[in-house]
Amino acid sequence: MSEAAAEAVLAAAFRPPRAHGAPVAEAVMRASAEDFVVEEELGFAPAGSGAHLLLRVRKRDANTPWVARELARLAGCRPHDVGYAGLKDRRALAIQWFSVPRPRTSVDLAAARGEGFEVLEAHPHARKLPRGALAGNRFTVRLRAQAGDGRQLAERLRSRLAAVAARGVPNYFGPQRFGRSGGNLRGETEELARLPATERGLRLSAARSVVFNALLAARVEDGSWERLLGGDLAGLDGRGSIFPVEAPDETLAGRCARLEIHPTGPLWGAGEPRSGALVRELEMRIGASLEAQCALCAAAGMAQERRSLRVRVVELECRAEPVAVTLRFRLTRGSFATAVLRELVDAAPDAADD
Repeated sequence: MSEAAAEAVLAAAFRPPRAHGAPVAEAVMRASAEDFVVEEELGFAPAGSGAHLLLRVRKRDANTPWVARELARLAGCRPHDVGYAGLKDRRALAIQWFSVPRPRTSVDLAAARGEGFEVLEAHPHARKLPRGALAGNRFTVRLRAQAGDGRQLAERLRSRLAAVAARGVPNYFGPQRFGRSGGNLRGETEELARLPATERGLRLSAARSVVFNALLAARVEDGSWERLLGGDLAGLDGRGSIFPVEAPDETLAGRCARLEIHPTGPLWGAGEPRSGALVRELEMRIGASLEAQCALCAAAGMAQERRSLRVRVVELECRAEPVAVTLRFRLTRGSFATAVLRELVDAAPDAADD
């Protein structure tokens, strides 16, 4: 692949094509933190006993690692001992769960608060909260109409929202994954080994994400992001289970149309993707064009994994206000609200995300 072609692949990963066409309107997002509300759903109940505490925390205009460090200070533990299921946007009002070892001193963490955060609940729990330990996230997003007419904006969104609910959206990683001006993608393998664990994780995650976005962008361009091809690895909706597709049949096509299963793409690691036929050829070609990012993941010992190319948007609601609309929807864990919003409206990207 030529240098120009490789640059085009990288550009598509950062500014990927939309699946549902051009945005139907312009809107202002995140005029305040309260315009973007996200709430984690654990999918399980606290154990009620154990050596840790599960803390339900509300944060505003604060990033997740910073809150984790503050909780470590209050609990008297190392930052590494604080667990959280995932990163949440800084420019937002987020309700998320953290875990800390039960303090040896009489600290009332149930009433703890600091700059930009407050603990809402504290429950005994058996173990540290691991990454990805979520069922999903609920979003409430307020889009302010550029023309100041919320009812008109809601009307313009109506048919696009119906299409999104029926077909889902491409499961792109949001721009916040790459850091300000793509800063999380900078650095060589030798430098990575010397970084603190948190920053190292961000760099590796960004490298994986840009390869995935580039592959998904290619399949949005050819229309195959929402249908199965021979050689695909299909994933069950909302679950980690995948299975190979040698030749799609009517049964599989029907399940895919009903959003029960989805094509998947590579989260790069050591070795090669497990896909086959033309799907494998495309994934290997994209991987070759982003050789440095793939090499970084392989050198770190990451395994080849899969991620759904499509995300189902459930419980999607739109309420008109005098000068805005409020959208409510739920996504499975690891999916980005920005992937939904970019299919609806045109708005300047928020550079302050985690």
